[in-house]
Amino acid sequence: MKQVTISTPFITLIVLNYGAIIQKLLIKDKEGNSFNAVVGFDFPNNYIKDNIFLGACVGRFAGRISNGGFYIDRQFYHLFEQKGIHLHGGQVGFGRKEWQIKEVHHGRQPFVTLTYESKHLEEGYPGNLTAAVTYKLINNALIITHQASTDRATVVNLTNHSYFKVDHAPTINNWRLKLNASQMAETFPNMLPTGKLVATSNTSFDFLTEKELGSTRLNTPFKVESSSEVAARISSDKSGISLEVFTDQPAMVVYTPATFPAICFETQNFPDAPNQANFPSSILRPGEHYKNESTFIFDLL
Repeated sequence: MKQVTISTPFITLIVLNYGAIIQKLLIKDKEGNSFNAVVGFDFPNNYIKDNIFLGACVGRFAGRISNGGFYIDRQFYHLFEQKGIHLHGGQVGFGRKEWQIKEVHHGRQPFVTLTYESKHLEEGYPGNLTAAVTYKLINNALIITHQASTDRATVVNLTNHSYFKVDHAPTINNWRLKLNASQMAETFPNMLPTGKLVATSNTSFDFLTEKELGSTRLNTPFKVESSSEVAARISSDKSGISLEVFTDQPAMVVYTPATFPAICFETQNFPDAPNQANFPSSILRPGEHYKNESTFIFDLL
């Protein structure tokens, strides 16, 4: 397992070739102390037994897929499922694969690019897919760019699954959250989307105006209103750290785990898009280029 470290005067990023995992993201708090803004293991080999996708690149399709698979051009492709759900790319998704370190650049805008070749019918998905993820640092911002191409029609939905922290408190109740989302995907109790978008207003999921999380916990696909505006903002008065998220993706799954204080901003297409006609298409065809980009900007209050 290999590590790559890149840094600016504001951020140090440590990436593993296993799962293209973000292992550490070191920033400064308001006292000038080094602060790891992601949950992770100190020892890389511990990730081999991880089952919650800590910092991983999730694919070939991030999120849930229903019906045991999907149709493309009248051909059904069967996927592994448990209790009717295919999750985060299957039994061994991209987050548990060995990626190749393609390029590392140390300079004023350092970056590392990793690639993975997913074979035809790996996990049931059609097409030989070439996937790449680039982590780039510009001053106090982390830019994550996912790209992919295929030799036959397939579905693609990549995201990073980092669990972000903005302080060391044992709870997220006092963190302040703002989401640029007036709609969210309605879901069944098993978290599969119904295909409908519903308003967040007059619900506990309304964060259009910044407020404390309190007891609200999320595992929720939100519709991102505009790629030119902040999709999400989380902050802590205790540490003085804030994080703003920008994305060109149509949706963002916001997830707060039950067992430790953290929050995920999974910028992506909607879960179950291959089976939901109302959601943007996730199909990628030969000759087309898949690209999504999200920016995570850290600052002090």
